[in-house]
Amino acid sequence: MVMVVFGATGNIGRPVAAGLRAAGHEVRVTTRDPGSAAFPPGWHVVAADLLRPETLPAALEGADGVFVYAVEEGAREFARAAEKAGVRHVVLLSSEAVTHEGAEDSPIARQHRTVEVALEESTLDWTFLRPGLLATNTRWCWQRPIREADRVRLPYPGAHTAPVHEDDLAALAVTALTRPGHERRAYRVLGPESLTLAEQIQHVAEARGRAITVEHVTPDEARAELGAMMPEVAVEAMLAHWAAQDGRRAEISTVVEEVTGRPGRTFAEWAADHAADFL
Repeated sequence: MVMVVFGATGNIGRPVAAGLRAAGHEVRVTTRDPGSAAFPPGWHVVAADLLRPETLPAALEGADGVFVYAVEEGAREFARAAEKAGVRHVVLLSSEAVTHEGAEDSPIARQHRTVEVALEESTLDWTFLRPGLLATNTRWCWQRPIREADRVRLPYPGAHTAPVHEDDLAALAVTALTRPGHERRAYRVLGPESLTLAEQIQHVAEARGRAITVEHVTPDEARAELGAMMPEVAVEAMLAHWAAQDGRRAEISTVVEEVTGRPGRTFAEWAADHAADFL
């Protein structure tokens, strides 16, 4: 089958493309600028931009399946282009935020739900992956202070989360695109274990072979520091989530194992995979 992967330079799109290739499928990876994208030799790279609908027909022509991330602007244009190209199945990387109470007031939830609705109202088969906290997002807020000072300043070190390894999301996407039974299904994806932020930092320290100090700071101090590394909407969402989970175990899930047959990867595994990012 012919598969198209949008966002193939990203943390999730790249392993999706690699997984589809390993399964024997013809894969096209998209990027806004093929000339500057560093893909492995032999990968079929095409120019496409979800914000420029005129670039989509050539990328989608003859495709059976598509992996795509949520871009609110142009969502209906993407759905129409996929229909016209004869695409059978679209897997969307959405967000668990769409399932939360008050989701209509969340910019993140509204963005993802808009794309979901565009696909639901199309003739396409679809699968929605709705992950909670991605383990790789810890690099946004912890990578620089760990590299520079071997420390992390946290307002809620006892807050629990259940981080999801990006390779588990990729495995879910590959499974949904290549095996029957996942059409018009939405999977809420949480990690396999509940860990405090301090415990997660300890896993990173063990993986890199060097201690990391955790300093307790106020939420306002954390807001100012995180704002230098992350978008404001992401900072506010993260602080609110940490506050709500302070001292409270996070919900976990087994959906990765149920769908793929392989247990979800632990945060310790993620830390070992990314130890070099924190050196």
